[in-house]
Amino acid sequence: MSMIEDVRSKMMEAMKNKDKDRKDALSMLLSALKNKAIDKRSDLTEAEEFEVVKKEMKQTRETMELAPEDRQDIREACEIRLKVYQEFAPEEMSEDAIREAVQEVLASLGITEPTGKDKGKIMKELMPKVKGRADGAVVNKIVGEMLS
Repeated sequence: MSMIEDVRSKMMEAMKNKDKDRKDALSMLLSALKNKAIDKRSDLTEAEEFEVVKKEMKQTRETMELAPEDRQDIREACEIRLKVYQEFAPEEMSEDAIREAVQEVLASLGITEPTGKDKGKIMKELMPKVKGRADGAVVNKIVGEMLS
């Protein structure tokens, strides 16, 4: 079952249960997934579906952070949306798992003492392996810490 079908069935369930907030969040996610599929003009891969979910989560977090202090309603709506999106998000890699992936890349490139000059080569090899499962900022920080 594709994520679009899964989101659609959960949205129908939320409608039957009269859970408006959950239905709205699922509706927004379904719309984003469908738009991506339309842009691509074919079915989405699992990685692309996860990419859409992560993008929606990021935008929701930004909305929550930018909401004025006195607009608690916006913040609460964003929190509900994030909880719903979390159900569909891929499991994040731990920092230890990212470090292991970096070590594997270093070994495959034959780099024993990585320096700042090697960062581009390392990131080029590493990012496709962790894409969708690790935050790029966290990966960048860990690679930076490992450089001598």
